[in-house]
Amino acid sequence: MKLDVLKNMSYGMYIIGARDEKMVGCVANTVVQITNDPITFIVSLNKNNVTTKTILKTKKFSVSILDEETNPEVIGTFGYHTSREIDKYENIDYHEVDGLPVLEDSCGYITCEVINILETTTHLVILGKVLTMDGYKDIKPMTYRFYHEQLKGKSPKTAPTYIPETNTKKTVWKCKVCGYEVEMDKLPEDYRCPICGQPMTAFERIEK
Repeated sequence: MKLDVLKNMSYGMYIIGARDEKMVGCVANTVVQITNDPITFIVSLNKNNVTTKTILKTKKFSVSILDEETNPEVIGTFGYHTSREIDKYENIDYHEVDGLPVLEDSCGYITCEVINILETTTHLVILGKVLTMDGYKDIKPMTYRFYHEQLKGKSPKTAPTYIPETNTKKTVWKCKVCGYEVEMDKLPEDYRCPICGQPMTAFERIEK
C-alpha cells in the first residue's frame, strides 16, 4: 500500500477538553460534523488517553479549533505530554463553557454531549451532540498539512493518522521533551524547538 496517499487527506487541528476532578485535554485532528439536525460531531481518540477516559466518565467534551497563529507550544503541551503528569492548562489562557475548558487561543469552539461511542482496535470514535458553539474569529484555521509542512510537526504514535517512517536513512534531531523531530545535519546553537520552546541542548541526534 502507498501510505503517502494518506498525506493528501484533509484534517484540522483541535484541542479536545474534558473535566472531572481536574481539567484534561489532548490534541486531535479527527473531528468531523456528521449531521445537522441535531448538529453532531465525531472525534477519534486513543483509548489510553486520560482525556478519553474522562469523556467516557463525564459524557461531555469541548473542541477548541486551532488557527495558524496558535502558539506551537500549545500543541507541544497538549500533544506530547500526559495529563497524568502535568496540568496542561496551567500556563494556557482558557475559560469554561458548560463546565468544560475552551482555549482563548483558537478561532472558535464547540461543546458536546456524548450520545454514542464506536470502538476500534486502538481508538474510540465518540459521537457528540452540540451544546454550545461560539468564539468565532476570522482567522485561518490550522490544517494538518500546515502543521506538518510549516511547523514541521510530527504525529505521535497514538494519533489515528500516524504513518510509520520509511527506511530512508537520514540525520534527525529529536526533542527529548516533546518528541518533535527536525531533519538537519547540525543544529544551530540558537535553535529552539518550535513546539515546546526547548533549546538545542534538549535535542538528541538519531539516525533514520
